[in-house]
Amino acid sequence: MENKKSLVLAWIEAARPRTLTASVSPVLVGCALAYREGLFVGLAALLCLLVALFAQVASNFANDYFDFRQGADTENRVGPERAVAQGWITPKAMLTGALIALALACLCGCFLIFFGGWKLIFVGVAIALCVIAYSAGPYPLSYHGLGDVCVLLFYGIIPVCFTYYVQTLTFSLLTFLLSLAIGFLSVNILVVNNYRDYEEDMAAGKRTTIVLFGRRFGRIIYIINASLAFIISLPLIVNSPWWIMFMFGLLFALVYFTTKELFILDGKELNRTLGHTARNLFFFAVLLSLFLLYDGGAFF
Repeated sequence: MENKKSLVLAWIEAARPRTLTASVSPVLVGCALAYREGLFVGLAALLCLLVALFAQVASNFANDYFDFRQGADTENRVGPERAVAQGWITPKAMLTGALIALALACLCGCFLIFFGGWKLIFVGVAIALCVIAYSAGPYPLSYHGLGDVCVLLFYGIIPVCFTYYVQTLTFSLLTFLLSLAIGFLSVNILVVNNYRDYEEDMAAGKRTTIVLFGRRFGRIIYIINASLAFIISLPLIVNSPWWIMFMFGLLFALVYFTTKELFILDGKELNRTLGHTARNLFFFAVLLSLFLLYDGGAFF
C-alpha cells in the first residue's frame, strides 16, 4: 500500500516535534536562573529559544537526509517514519531544508552578539559544526558512539549556561549543575531512540553506545541519568514549598513508570517511551523553573 502524506505534514514530522522539548527545556531553565538574579532580558531569551529550536530542526533534517544516504533509515524502520526514506520529501529538498534551518539559527545567534559580545561567535560555530558533524562528514559523531556526549553538551550544558550568560554576562556553579541535570535527561531521549533502533543501527554499521555496549547498558545508563538529574536538584527542592516537592514526587513517579517501559516494551512500542521521556524532560524543566521563579520572588 502506498504511504502518502501531505507535504506540510511531512515537513512537520521531519522536524520531530515530540522531541523539541529538548530545545525548549534548557532555555526555560536558563531564563528562570536569570530571572532569579533579577537580570531577565526578554528579547535575548527569545533569541536563545529560536537558536535552540532552529538548530535542533536543522539537526533533525540533516539526520533524516544523511541516515538515508548511509542506509541507516529504510522504509521498514521500527521508529517513526522518516520523510526521505518514505519518499515524502526528496533528499535534495531535505538537505536544503537543513541548511535553511541552520542559517536561521545562525542569524538569530548573530543578534545575540549584541547581548553577549563577540565571543558568542565561537559558541555559534561550535553549534553549527555539531549540527553537521552529528550525522555527516568523514567521522559522523552519532555513528561512533559520541551522540550522547553531543546531546549532553548541546542540549544541556551549552544552552542552559549561555542562555543565562547572554542575560547576566556571567556564569555560576548553580547554572552549570542544573545544565547537567537537563543534559542527563536529554541524553535519555537519545538512549531510548538508540535502544529501539539497536538491530537496525547494528546492521547499518551505526555504532551508537547501545550498539557498542548492548541494550542492558542502555537501561542502566537511562536509570543513572534520571537518578543524577534528581540528585542534582534535590538540595534545591528539599526546603521548597510543599506543592513543589509534591509535584517533583509526581514527576519521579512518571520517570519511574517510563523507566519500566524499557524493560517490558520493544519495537514500535518504544516510540511511546520516547515521547514519555521527552515529556518528563519538559516537566522537569518546568518544575525547576517554577522553583527558581518562586525563589526569585516572582510569586508567593
